[in-house]
Amino acid sequence: MGKENPSETVPPQPINICTIMYTSGTSGDPKGVVLTHDNMAMFLSGLDLFLEQFDDKMTVNDVYLSFLPLAHILDRVIEEYFFHKGASVGFFHGNVKEISDDLMELKPTFFAGVPRVFDRIQKAIEDLIPRRRKIFHLLYKYKLFWMNRGYKHKHASPLADLLAFRKVKNKLGGRVRLMVCGAAPWSEEVEEFLRVTCCCFVLQGYGLTETCGLSTVCYPDEMSMLGAVGAPSVYTEMRLEEVPEMGYHPLADPPRGEICLRGKTLFSEYYKNPELTTESIRDGWFHSGDIGEMLPNGTIKIIDRKKNLIKLSQGEYVALEYLEKVYSITPIVEDIWVYGDSFKSMLVAVVVPNEDNTKKWAAQNGCKGTFTDFCSLKEFRNYVLSELTVAAERNKLRGFEHVKGVVIEPQTFELIPSLMTPTMKKRRDKMLKHYQAEIDDLYNTLAKGKC
Repeated sequence: MGKENPSETVPPQPINICTIMYTSGTSGDPKGVVLTHDNMAMFLSGLDLFLEQFDDKMTVNDVYLSFLPLAHILDRVIEEYFFHKGASVGFFHGNVKEISDDLMELKPTFFAGVPRVFDRIQKAIEDLIPRRRKIFHLLYKYKLFWMNRGYKHKHASPLADLLAFRKVKNKLGGRVRLMVCGAAPWSEEVEEFLRVTCCCFVLQGYGLTETCGLSTVCYPDEMSMLGAVGAPSVYTEMRLEEVPEMGYHPLADPPRGEICLRGKTLFSEYYKNPELTTESIRDGWFHSGDIGEMLPNGTIKIIDRKKNLIKLSQGEYVALEYLEKVYSITPIVEDIWVYGDSFKSMLVAVVVPNEDNTKKWAAQNGCKGTFTDFCSLKEFRNYVLSELTVAAERNKLRGFEHVKGVVIEPQTFELIPSLMTPTMKKRRDKMLKHYQAEIDDLYNTLAKGKC
């Protein structure tokens, strides 16, 4: 090496290792996913081909705000693509709760995040809604009406954008053109709200570390894809496989099953774990563990998670992540972890209440004290449980999917060490260990009929 010892450069071969990325470890130990140079090159090439079909082109003037962990596959491949196109990447200063300061400083044209981040953006936007809320919601419905009829977001209602929604875009830095959500299922209500109010393209994608981060992607301004994660991306093949224990079949109506993937961006192996590699890749198809539904327009909607499926004592299967998605829409809920024991017949949950709505409840019920004080009240716990029951009935959940008891946690899960991954996914084993005593007490109380 060096001037005195010159050596020829040896460019990597397609099959050589480009990177080993470790999964977040939500259901156990993180796994080392081996991605080759061929995987990464095919991802970049496929994204180039996908973006060619749209009028809005990416340029060297685009700026990406990176605030996901650098070890997250979504952030990694976006940065790779921006460098590939000669565009810019800026990094947040380290506190996600203060990301608004970074938005105003960097003025990004694009950023990607997980549902938890976009939920916070929605709540921040709602705080901007002027006193004349009726006018805001009329403008919202008017713009949504025309977007649902095929108009692009920037042509659906320039008047509504001028009167109400430009303030939202200004709070995002004023230049944002595209926001992408990935890594976990996203509420349709939040997605629709951001599509209407942010004056930019808002869409979902789906992928895993094992597929180089992108397996399906939605099309901009396609309201028919609301709630879906899109169609298979370039160089990706997808099929649904039957999951008889959950009642899912790809030939049923609608077609449902475990999402299986193969293609040029599929990883080569789990690092030093041939058994798991063989278990996950069968006949060339990677079994994702996610349950998808094929919609009439050919797109995929994530509806369940095979890996977080539990069986209650009466023999009924329950998908915990799906239930958390349903219950989290409840206004009083900031975050929720649903738990079920295979030796029990009922579900319970740990709920982090929304602080503002908790204080409103306290004022309406004549309660005085701090947020933590309110969380300790039996009356408040009963109120939270009743709101979850309303959400369950509204979404037509089956009786055994109703939460029967709750533990109220005043701290957000992110503030409690080891409960969340860097990408804000729940570590279910750590959650159980942390709340084991409260869960046991709750089940004992339920067994005695006192809750």
